[in-house]
Amino acid sequence: MKQVLYVLMFGICAAVGGNALAGDAAAGKAKSATCAGCHGTAGISNNPLWPNLAGQQPGYLVKQLKAFRDGSRTDPMMEALAKPLSDEDIVNLAAWYSSL
Repeated sequence: MKQVLYVLMFGICAAVGGNALAGDAAAGKAKSATCAGCHGTAGISNNPLWPNLAGQQPGYLVKQLKAFRDGSRTDPMMEALAKPLSDEDIVNLAAWYSSL
């Protein structure tokens, strides 16, 4: 019985977690114009000081953008750019960059 409960709980968590990060890549692409200045239009940076975003895991991108937005990760430029982003914007940007 415990095994059945674990399987059900895992399935529910996976479904909820998956939906929480299932952003709209097209909306993310539209929102990414500002990001492209440093991270490149296709998520590949020309400067080794700025990371490539293309192909990153969506959860990682969401975590980092939220950290810049709330100040728990500091970088003056990224903090300023992340502050006005909504949770939906962040998930959509993550969907776009992870799709590349």
